[in-house]
Amino acid sequence: MAVTTALVASAILVLGAIGLSAAVGLTLQQATLVGFALSFSSTVFAVKALEDRNESSSLAGRVAIGILVMQDIFAVVYLTASTGKLPSPWAIVLVGGIVLARPILGWFLDNSGRGELLILFGFVLAVGVGAEGFDMVGLKPDLGALVVGMVIASHPRASELSDRLLGFKDLLLIGFFLSIGLGGAPTIDSLVMAGLAISLLALKAGGFLVLLPRFRLRARTSLHSSISLTTHSEFGLIVAAAGVEVGALHPEWLSGIAVAVAISFVLASVLNRWRYGIYPKASRWLTRLERHPILPDDALMEPEEARILVFGMGRVGRGAYDELVVRRGNVVLGVDRSDDIVEANVAEGRRAIRGDVLDFDFWERLTLKDEVGLVVLAMSDHAANLAATARILEALPGIPIAATARFPDEVAELREAGVQVARNLFGEAGQGLADDACDLLERTS
Repeated sequence: MAVTTALVASAILVLGAIGLSAAVGLTLQQATLVGFALSFSSTVFAVKALEDRNESSSLAGRVAIGILVMQDIFAVVYLTASTGKLPSPWAIVLVGGIVLARPILGWFLDNSGRGELLILFGFVLAVGVGAEGFDMVGLKPDLGALVVGMVIASHPRASELSDRLLGFKDLLLIGFFLSIGLGGAPTIDSLVMAGLAISLLALKAGGFLVLLPRFRLRARTSLHSSISLTTHSEFGLIVAAAGVEVGALHPEWLSGIAVAVAISFVLASVLNRWRYGIYPKASRWLTRLERHPILPDDALMEPEEARILVFGMGRVGRGAYDELVVRRGNVVLGVDRSDDIVEANVAEGRRAIRGDVLDFDFWERLTLKDEVGLVVLAMSDHAANLAATARILEALPGIPIAATARFPDEVAELREAGVQVARNLFGEAGQGLADDACDLLERTS
């Protein structure tokens, strides 16, 4: 972000010196503000792109989201500082009180049900406790909403609340984009500014591509994270809008940045579609950027004697794993995306590794010394089992797959997708219970 800000500010000052009207007379501080606005990558775009490919939990996805969260925090800090007002001394008391009130907020969240009351509680937290509370003590309301979210983020129902509020967030974001668009048609100068911003996207992507391997990530992981970050951001628009509001920027800059953000989304969509074809062509050059040893979370995995893979090591997966070991010996490997579940299974003597069957990175990292003869899908989510079937057949063409389902129509869908054996857990459990009940009746009659 610092490098991007410096480069953009320098370019703007040069454009001003050669006569671009919108840049003429801009101070170093104003040029730096534009550079800062263009140094952000879009959180909304990256999260949607990762979700569409089921890669939010991949290491590349987590790295990208971690960087985006830090960028968003910088934006909120800037928005807070841009008011130019010192907060009230009561601000310290308020922030401390919100942190100490976490058990109380958690109790309300636990008892808010799953309907409209949960959504209403989310708005009360964001607008009432966070935004209004911070505004009362002279702090930026946006920062208050962020702090409240951070305070309850570790609550077991936080993700459910987040999912419920996501639709409202998207609606408000569309309204914000619309309001920017209604601010005026882009001028020639605005389009020149947008062109400058777009040309810097390659520089931004290259910067991430050079930086991330320095943290001992594989070149492939760094490439996918960098592609996710190769956009301009809606937060950049918010920063620019704040600059226009306080008179630090001309409205033309806001229009130009809006055009740049829109074009960057289009270009990023194309780039994301090509992402899996880029690495094989550039791998020889990209691997030169790697630092060794590679992080354990990104290193290649070489499990020995893994001829049967069981994905999903919950109750059903554990039962399938144990029975397969009895029948086939110690050639079974369990895979689960949860660290806690993997650790629990390892503690009970099972061979298990952390991995996500839907993650391309997992298949890239997994180096199997023995030929896999069977894959068992024991995940509780039918959609995940269907998507996993397609991913497995891509990675291991022709491999036999067995999977679980809960309803007869799910069994049919799995078989159509390429699963050889699909079992209806509820139906077969009922049949087994009836068989045992009949046996008991015959013995007692």
